[in-house]
Amino acid sequence: MIGYPCAKINLGLNVVAKRPDGYHNLETVFYPINLCDTLEINAATNASDGCELEVAGLNVDAAPDDNLVVKAYRAVKHLHPEMPGVVAKLTKHIPSQAGLGGGSSDCAFMIRMLNEMFGLGMSVGKMRETAATLGADCAFFIDPTPSFATGIGDRLEPADVNLDYYNIGVVKPRLMISTKEAFAHIVPRTPAICCRDIINKPVSQWKDILVNDFEQSVITEHPEIAEIKQTFYDLGAEYAAMSGSGSALFGIFRNVPKNFELAFKDCITYMVKTGMDISAYQKNAL
Repeated sequence: MIGYPCAKINLGLNVVAKRPDGYHNLETVFYPINLCDTLEINAATNASDGCELEVAGLNVDAAPDDNLVVKAYRAVKHLHPEMPGVVAKLTKHIPSQAGLGGGSSDCAFMIRMLNEMFGLGMSVGKMRETAATLGADCAFFIDPTPSFATGIGDRLEPADVNLDYYNIGVVKPRLMISTKEAFAHIVPRTPAICCRDIINKPVSQWKDILVNDFEQSVITEHPEIAEIKQTFYDLGAEYAAMSGSGSALFGIFRNVPKNFELAFKDCITYMVKTGMDISAYQKNAL
């Protein structure tokens, strides 16, 4: 079975409060984009009851046993001890430590694919519950449709936003930003306007009101992030922002700008055409 775990971008991201457990409550809109890893799983031919993982493509800074794909297998195995072992191959196209949710998506798609492959009968709710134990935004990717997320990113409801017929440019600079670093200068606050309401306005009006609270924190230490964002606007983006806690940024364009890749030296770049039926992500995984 082959699946295509997709990336996401954040349309606004507000850190609204620190929780007693040390985590933070957020408000954000997750939007899936057609930038995908490839995940292939097959039943093991030997008596193994574990997950043997091979990783190809972009570098992943984690040993196979620490990969979220393997952790997802173990979580499902705990619920369904009868499930046999598998051999998995993950080909990475979504860069790591980018704020694009690649690892979380791989995790969620592994859960979905195991459920389908072995007829485990897990509901969407149960799969989301299982995914949420492995990462804050893993639950979103069980059904990757535009969603307004609260809590630590695990409480989801549909978001009324459609970027069909736009083009989304994604730029990942070489720098890595840890979650701890991104939170270092954050002061939690409730925004004047919730991102769920802002996205109902035309994209051209988002620039001055739809914000990612991590941006200023990260720009303090990495001013090149601000330079990349400005370059998006110089190229004609209607809106540009950092995704998640970075370091990737995205720009939303009506038309694909000329020389897009040349404008971002020493960066990984993608131009993603929207308008794809999101249900294709599910179909590709089954």
